[in-house]
Amino acid sequence: DGCDVLAAAVLGFIHRDFSMETGDATFLLQRWGLNTYLYGPKDDLKHRMLWREMYLEEEAVHLKALIQAAHACGLQFIYALSPGQDIIFSNSYDVVLLKRKLRQVAGLGCKAFAILFDDIDHTLCQVDKDVFSSFAHAQVSVANEIFQYLEEPCTFLFCPTEYCNSLCYPCLAKSAYLKTIGEELLPGIGVIWTGTKVISKELTEESIKEVQEVLQRRPLIWDNLHANDYDSKIVFLGPFKGRPIGLGPHLQGLLLNPNCEFEANFIPIHTLGSWFRSIHRMRKHSASASKEESGAYCPEEALSRALQDWTEEIGKSVLPGAPDVISNETATVWKPCEIGEDREQETQVLTQLDSASQELEASHETPGLTDLRLLVGLFYLPYEHGDKAQHLLKEFQWLKANSSCISIAVKKDMTSYHIFSLFLQVDEWRSRALHFKQECDNLLHLHSRIIKSTNRAFLYDLYPYVWDVRNTTLLAKAFVLWLGDLFIPFPLICDVLLLSHSTVGPLLHLSPEYSFILEDDRGLCGYALGVMDVKSFIKNCEATWFPAMREKYPQASYTEVSAHFDRNRLATYPDSLLYHFPSLVHVEVLPDVLDSSVARCLATCLLLALKVNGSQGVFCEMLPTDQLHLEFFTKLGFLEIFRSDAVHHEDIVLGRLL
Repeated sequence: DGCDVLAAAVLGFIHRDFSMETGDATFLLQRWGLNTYLYGPKDDLKHRMLWREMYLEEEAVHLKALIQAAHACGLQFIYALSPGQDIIFSNSYDVVLLKRKLRQVAGLGCKAFAILFDDIDHTLCQVDKDVFSSFAHAQVSVANEIFQYLEEPCTFLFCPTEYCNSLCYPCLAKSAYLKTIGEELLPGIGVIWTGTKVISKELTEESIKEVQEVLQRRPLIWDNLHANDYDSKIVFLGPFKGRPIGLGPHLQGLLLNPNCEFEANFIPIHTLGSWFRSIHRMRKHSASASKEESGAYCPEEALSRALQDWTEEIGKSVLPGAPDVISNETATVWKPCEIGEDREQETQVLTQLDSASQELEASHETPGLTDLRLLVGLFYLPYEHGDKAQHLLKEFQWLKANSSCISIAVKKDMTSYHIFSLFLQVDEWRSRALHFKQECDNLLHLHSRIIKSTNRAFLYDLYPYVWDVRNTTLLAKAFVLWLGDLFIPFPLICDVLLLSHSTVGPLLHLSPEYSFILEDDRGLCGYALGVMDVKSFIKNCEATWFPAMREKYPQASYTEVSAHFDRNRLATYPDSLLYHFPSLVHVEVLPDVLDSSVARCLATCLLLALKVNGSQGVFCEMLPTDQLHLEFFTKLGFLEIFRSDAVHHEDIVLGRLL
C-alpha cells in the first residue's frame, strides 16, 4: 500500500515548557491528518549521549504524559534511541542496558521504537573486530536482537550509518555496508533514508526504487527539508515540496524533521498533511479522474491554504509557555502544578497571565496574510528563496552592478544621443533605487508589526530571524542610498555630532576604520568610535583637525566649541595609562533606543576590531556622575583605572585589557 506512516519527527520541542509542547505538537499533527510522532530530541541527553541511563521518576512522568498525549490524538508514538557513539556491540552488558532502557519506555505505554546509528564513526573497536566481520554485521546483530526482545513490534525502525546516497561508499549500488543491512536485517525492521543527500532538494521515484532494491524493503524517508538544527541563523517556513505523491507506493512512510522552533512549523506540518491526503485521494481515484479528484498536490496552493489558517492562528493571544490560547473566546488554561509547587503559586501565575494578556491586547497589531506571505518568502526552503526574496536580491544586485552610471559626468564631446541615453540610465537607476527603498521600508514595517503581535509564542520563536532581516534590510537600504548619493554625506554626520560631543568629529575623520554607526527606522541613533593609537591620534589632531575646525567655525559663532578644541588639544594622557591601554573608545546611543543589547553589540564589534588589529587594551572617559555609562561599560568588563586632574577635568578613566 505504501506510506503507512506519516509524521512530523519532533526532535527539539522540549526547549520550552514540556507539557505545553506535548499538547501542541500532538494536536498539530492530528489536526492536519498525520499519524505518527517520533521522539528523539537532542535536548534529552538520555536519548543519545547518556543512552545507558534510565529515566528518573519525574522524567518518566513527563515522557509518559507525552506518550499518552500522542495516543489520545490517535498518533503512533515512536521512541528513538541513539547508542552508536560508544556502544560496544559485542559487550553483552551494553546490550542488556539497551534492553533495560527500552523496556522502561515500553512500560510507559510506548509500542513503537527506533534504533539510530547515524552520524557516528564507521570503525569498530578492537573487541568488536574480534567478534564481527564488519560494522554492518555488528549493527544488524544488535538491532535484530532488540527487535526480537521487544516481541517484534509493528513499527521498529533502523537508521543506518550510510543513510543517504552521498554517504554511501563507494556508491549506493556498490555499498557493502548497505548490502549487508539489506540481506541480514530482519524483514520486519524498517530502514530510514534521507534521500540523495542529508538534505535533499528533491526525491524521485527512480532514486527511491534504487534504494528499495539495495535494502530489499521500502525505505522510510527521514526528511530534513525543514530541519534547521545545523545552523542557528536560519529557519524554513516554506511549503513541503519536491516530493511527488507518486512516491507513496514505494515508501514505508515519511518523517518530517522540522525546525527547532515550535511556532515555525505551522506551514511545514500543514502542507505535509495536504501532501499526505493527496496520496490517499490518489489511491481512491483512477488515472482517468480529474486533477483535483486524483489527488494532485500543488505546493503553492497548499501554501495559500496554510497561510490562511496561520493568519487566524497568529491572531490569537498566546503567551510563551502557556499551553492554550488566551483570548476573549477561549478560557485560560495553565499546566498542572509541578512537584513542590502549591495552588497559591498557580493562582498567582494565572493572575499574571490575565494581566499580561490585557496589556498585550491594548497594543495589539496582528500580522496579516500579506505580512506572513512576505515572511515565508524571506525564509523559504534550503535550496530556494521565496518570490519576494528573489526579487529583492535581484534588484539589489542590479543596482550595485549599474551604479556607475550615477557618477558619469556629461562631457562636451558627448552627442545628444549619448547624453539622452545617460539620462535615461540615471533615471531608471534612481527609479529602481526608490522602489527598492520602498520595499525595504515594507520589510521594516513587517518587523514593527510582528513585534507588536499579541501572540508572544509566535513572536519569541521567530524574533531572532526577523531581527536579522531588519538589520540586513537597513544595511542594504543605506548602501543603495549611498550608491546614488542619496545618503546623508559623511561630513554632515560629523558636523551634526560634533556639536553634541567635541571628540566625535576627529574620531570619525581621523579613525574611520574604527567608526561604527547605528541607525533605526528614523535614522542615526548611535555610534561606537575608536582609536587604535591615542598618541598618534593626538598628533594628527594637532596637525590637521584643530586648524581646520578653527578655520571652518569662526570664533563669533562657535566660541565654546573652539575653546573645547583647545582644551582637548592641551590634554595629555600619562604614559603609564597608554602603555597598557593604547586605544580609546567612545560609545553613545540615544536614550530612546530601549534595547540595551544593541549598544552592547555595537561596542563588542568595536572592541573586536581593535583586538584583531593588535590592540592590547582600551580605555574610555566619563564623568563620575554618569551612572548610565558607568554601568554600561562595567558590564562590558571595564574597571576604573585612573582619576586625576591631568585627565579632562573631573573625568574618570575606565579600562579593559583585550
